[in-house]
Order: sequence, then structure tokens, then C-alpha cells
Amino acid sequence: MFFMARTTDRTPLQLNGEDRSLLEKLSRSLSEPLRKVQRAKILLLYASGITITEVGKSMDVSRETVYKWIDRALAAGVPAALEDKYHRPFAPVITPEARAWIIQLVCLKPKDLGYAAELWTTAALAEHARVMGPKHGHPCLGRAAKATVWRILNQREIKPRKVQYYLERRDPEFGRKQAEVLIVYREVSELNARGFDPFAAPGVVTVSVDEKPGVQAIKATGPELPPVPDRHPAVGRDYEYERLGTLSILAGIDLHSGYIHACAEERHRSSEFTQPVARPGRVLSRRLPRAPHPRQPQRPYFQRDHGVAGHAAGAL
Repeated sequence: MFFMARTTDRTPLQLNGEDRSLLEKLSRSLSEPLRKVQRAKILLLYASGITITEVGKSMDVSRETVYKWIDRALAAGVPAALEDKYHRPFAPVITPEARAWIIQLVCLKPKDLGYAAELWTTAALAEHARVMGPKHGHPCLGRAAKATVWRILNQREIKPRKVQYYLERRDPEFGRKQAEVLIVYREVSELNARGFDPFAAPGVVTVSVDEKPGVQAIKATGPELPPVPDRHPAVGRDYEYERLGTLSILAGIDLHSGYIHACAEERHRSSEFTQPVARPGRVLSRRLPRAPHPRQPQRPYFQRDHGVAGHAAGAL
């Protein structure tokens, strides 16, 4: 005896291009909630003409579950069928005035209202709203939860717990200095493209210098112990150490030869900036001009991260 799969009298689900694209994207998603992925697969299978019984077997769910999401999609559309409804008897009501008060509140700093924190958190905002909201004429905020505050902020794309840094232009001469820096690098690029030999023309020197200040110098108080087979696999080092103050690591790269010059200094004045490259015995110091040449510059360029340091011949 054979039994035919029972057909349904429900209307076929017609998917337009946007709905089909949404369902296919959700059905392949690895980050969306499982319930949404399951609903998307159910709707796709039903829209392809598969019977309710086969859809249930394929998704390992009951016929009632399949009917539930198909009926919702037929009645309210595919996007509505993918979302959960409120489990409360009615949706919570937050007035537009209360939402505006929350937005105005988050634009203030917590310390301006007597709190010790620098930034708002969702929990702190919700607690403040529950206490102060009714006093400011918004009784609907008396039981506001973190999720409620988060939804209000998310609708306006506000994330007060995050910090984004910006750079304010304070130097009115920035444009001129920027042009000088770009011209220097352009000249270096053109010289290197022509096969420039930095040691054949010692008067042309371009160095990019940077620093790392405040490096803590420490000294071990005990000797380092070598590894011991079958007992101590790693090098042993005493936990105690002696503080020797802080140093600044200064380094410069010769943009023509690629040679890197570096040193550690106790200070980082303009004179220290030239030490990595101009100290006697270093490669670059032997390339500096000894006498003026009519076609070569007499002063080297030192490019710092805060702008052009200038022609530093006076510090050499």
C-alpha cells in the first residue's frame, strides 16, 4: 500500500528578487541567530514547491512549526516572518519626549552630573534614567532596562562607550610645511630613480628621523641562568631588577642608501636628533660636505615625524 504526501491548500509563497536574496543570504549565514536561519530555509523550501511534510523532515521540525512561519510570511511578508514578536501583552511605550531626553543625556559627560566615570555605559544610563527620568516628567522611564536604552541609542547610531580620535589642525602654516615635506620626498624619489649613488655625491643627504621617548632602562640584579637539560628548559632570569631611568631611542634612515642609524640618548633635543647620523665615525658623517660645492647643497635635510626639522647644519 502506498500513501501520497498530503498537499496543502495554502497559497504558494511568491518571492521577489529582494526577498529571495535576503532568504538565501540568511540561509548561508554563520553569524545570524539559528532561529532566523531556520526560518529562512523553511520559506525557501516551501517557495520552491516542496510539500509541508518534506519541509518538516528536511528541517527536522514539526508541521505546526512549518505552518506557523509560512502563514506569517503569507500574511505579513517575508521580513516580518523572520523577526520575533513581543512576548509581552503589549509593546513597551517610550514617548518621543523620553527618547529625546535620553539622547540629550548621553551628550553630556557623566562627571558633569556628579559621576566619577568619564564615559557612559548602557547600565549607567539605564540606572540614571530610572532615577531621574520620572523627576523630569518621563514616568515611562521608571522601569527602563539596559536593552531599552540600547535600542534608543542604536536607532540614532550613538555609541557613547566608544572613543574615536580626531586630529585638529592647529598650525596655520601646515599647508606650507606639508609642501616642503612632499618636495623633499619627491626629490629623493627622482634621484633614486636615476640611479643616484649617495657616496659619489656626498653633499646630498636626506634622513628621516623618529624617536621613541620614555623607554625604561632596567638592569638585572642577578646573573642569567642557562638552560639545564631535563630540568630547566628556559633561560632563568631574576625577577628583581634595578631601574636606570628612561632613555629616548633615536633612529634615522638614509633615504638614498637605506642605511639605518640609531642611538639611545637621555634627552631628545634638536642636537640629539642629529646624533644618530652625524656622530664622528658613522657612515653618514663621512658623507657630509667638507667644502661648499656650487651644484650641491651644503646642509642636510632632517625629516621628523612632527614636520620638517629644518636644515640642521648648526647642530652638526
